[in-house]
Amino acid sequence: MSDPAQTPLKVLVAGGGVAGLETLLALRDLAGDRVAATLLTPDTEFVVRPWTVQEPFARPSAQRYPLERVAQDVRAELFAGTLASVDPAAQIVRTGAGEEIAYEALVVALGAHPEPAYAHATTFRGGPDAEAVHGLLQDLEGGYLRRIAFVVPPGAAWPLPLYELALMTAERARSLSLPDVEVSIVTPEDRPLAVFGVAASDAVTDLLADAGITMHLGRYADVPDSRTVAFTPADGSYDVDRVVALPRLVGRPIDGLPAAEEGFLPVDETCAVVGVRNVWAAGDGTSFPIKQGGIAAQQADAVAQAVAAHAGVTGLAAAPFKPMLRGMLLTGSGTKWLRAAVAGGAGEAASIVSEHALWWPPSKIAGRYLAPYLATLDSSLASAAPAAGGGDVPVDVDLGHAAPTLHAEGDPSGGIELLGG
Repeated sequence: MSDPAQTPLKVLVAGGGVAGLETLLALRDLAGDRVAATLLTPDTEFVVRPWTVQEPFARPSAQRYPLERVAQDVRAELFAGTLASVDPAAQIVRTGAGEEIAYEALVVALGAHPEPAYAHATTFRGGPDAEAVHGLLQDLEGGYLRRIAFVVPPGAAWPLPLYELALMTAERARSLSLPDVEVSIVTPEDRPLAVFGVAASDAVTDLLADAGITMHLGRYADVPDSRTVAFTPADGSYDVDRVVALPRLVGRPIDGLPAAEEGFLPVDETCAVVGVRNVWAAGDGTSFPIKQGGIAAQQADAVAQAVAAHAGVTGLAAAPFKPMLRGMLLTGSGTKWLRAAVAGGAGEAASIVSEHALWWPPSKIAGRYLAPYLATLDSSLASAAPAAGGGDVPVDVDLGHAAPTLHAEGDPSGGIELLGG
């Protein structure tokens, strides 16, 4: 426990995405009133971006949550603005508008910048690009397209959404009895979704084969024009009618903080920014190579524990970030649940694939605190009527410690992890 007589530690969280919100929720649980938190973000809403992959197919839109409500629930001050620079010696950040905010602990959770990898491809970055992909599907349905290539670019990228787009496109073509449609995936990976391990990759391979999707594995692609996919180094090409590609992710360099390759923030195993005191980072903007919401949430949990320890909460100490990869793969006709230990040498046993949820609540973003909180908020927003003449009422969320994995001994494939307590 902490000493309630101590002055709360001023914690500034920059970024209102997965990593930023998970940090605030975890701090609320671990440190309580030992911290006085401020959320710095230019956004007014938190959008669950992984669900935007459904929007081109006229499926439910991604959920949106007002950040004012979230800040209220975690008792954080909401400051509208962008992070422009940091003065680590003075422990001050400056916003894009020139305002200064003092901090005693800074958490940078700005995410990465998604930039188009190819000038002649339709880039899918989520919601803003849903309409362009929807137009492609309309052309497909009208018989104007027959060959569509989905391309994972070289560099930092999270490939799972591209597999979802390809699988749902193939399912749409099949449902409309368009047998001549050819769907292909080009990826530098040596196996489909190899990051999830052998068992999951084998299952995805079978899924792609059943869908009639052609795989070009271990290939770096160039798109010299809108109808050609070329392999680099020079190793042939093939003709297509349209190319859909993921963006390439690059860091967001911040004046006053170090930058690793491609502008990402270098962090150590506890997610502390290397060479800078009292600054931590979590999410896609860090140098950790896997860019995914669940991983960002786990980094945020490590950051929150380190910051809570810095705030004087007894019994806590900074601990290494130990990633566990969890993913929901939408196929158009169902969902595959994938899980893999990224570190720890568990081998093939670490790779699990299931037709049923492997964690609860079953969320695209498997955050220990964020997933249960959003599930509670969904229920609250759906049932609450506006109070006459009043404002929002904070949700009373139980932010207890995580429960153990529930599964029969020796049968991890049947286990369901409880993400929150």
